[in-house]
Amino acid sequence: MAKQTITQKEPVKLREKKLSNGNISLFLDIYRNGKRHKEYLKLYLIDAKTPIEKEQNRQTLATAQAIKSKRLIEIQNGEYSFTHQFKENTPFLEYYRNMVEERRKNPDSKGNWGNWRSCLRYLEVYCDDKTTFRDVTPEFIMGFKEFLENVEKDTHKRVGPRRERDTFQGLSQNSKVSYFNKLRACINQAFDERIIPINPLRGIEGFKAAEVKRDYLTLEEVRLLAATPCRYPILKRAFLFSCLTGLRKSDIQKLTWSEVQKFGEYTRIVFKQKKTGGQEYLDITPQAEKYLGERGNPDDFVFVGFTYGSWTSLELQRWSLTAGLKKNLTFHCGRHTFAVLMLDLGADIYTVSKLLGHKELATTQIYAKVLDKNKQNAVSLIPNIE
Repeated sequence: MAKQTITQKEPVKLREKKLSNGNISLFLDIYRNGKRHKEYLKLYLIDAKTPIEKEQNRQTLATAQAIKSKRLIEIQNGEYSFTHQFKENTPFLEYYRNMVEERRKNPDSKGNWGNWRSCLRYLEVYCDDKTTFRDVTPEFIMGFKEFLENVEKDTHKRVGPRRERDTFQGLSQNSKVSYFNKLRACINQAFDERIIPINPLRGIEGFKAAEVKRDYLTLEEVRLLAATPCRYPILKRAFLFSCLTGLRKSDIQKLTWSEVQKFGEYTRIVFKQKKTGGQEYLDITPQAEKYLGERGNPDDFVFVGFTYGSWTSLELQRWSLTAGLKKNLTFHCGRHTFAVLMLDLGADIYTVSKLLGHKELATTQIYAKVLDKNKQNAVSLIPNIE
């Protein structure tokens, strides 16, 4: 008995429909689970007579074939549904603005909201309100990356033409990193929400963050500051607490007494990082505990009256000068000081990473680079040449 050959019907076919104006409309004939569905692609072949027109038709056909391939992959992965189509006609900038607004309303995201809003200003220069997610292709993403490489800082604020004597200032490397990552987050969310069928970010690398100098204080300099009066005692308490715990200024500012708990002989700070949202458990020393002050009610702020602004930066510099230091004091410097002190005193890098609340060990390794004892020991081996 001869074997019967079963040919499987192709689920997606590219078809043509001739229009009254002589052009040809391209559409997909999709057959799945016994149901047929037509998807008109809004792509048209013209009556080509010139080489340019023939090339245009070739590119149109290539685009249609690419969409057909997408639909085949969706069907194979069980993602395609007649009742749940992707929403590629969603306006891109409107979608991004909604993400910015969500972060503005969320108290935990307000620190990052400014970066999202700044990126929006550059996206509004790069594209317009007619741009939809159908236009967000790998070419669109690479174009935005190139745009960030060459755009002038605050170009959206400029009024009138550039004058010859104006100096051009581009974006910093870390601003490029931040803005590209905002676009990445937006596209990833759109993919997760099935706005787009395929993530166009695949294979595209972002910007690499620039290495920045990390100012920190030595143990002797911290002791010098502790012995020097500061015009605002609350500022002194908060800064030295940062040096002894590694807490960011934003986490110090929002710290309440309910988050300060006693565990045996140690005092533990149980809090959620404002920057990352991560839940943290940080044991602090009795020395650091002294800077907390007198315990208040559970919902009271620990560092009452501590705010951060231009005045704070000014007072930190005055305090530094009074102490005889020549370093630019910031709360970043306080956090860096804690990290370097821990490593210098022999704490292993994994433990320091956990104390700082880093998600990636590579972030902590930057501090190990600042304080590389192996390098110091190596150069000390050089004998006296005199």
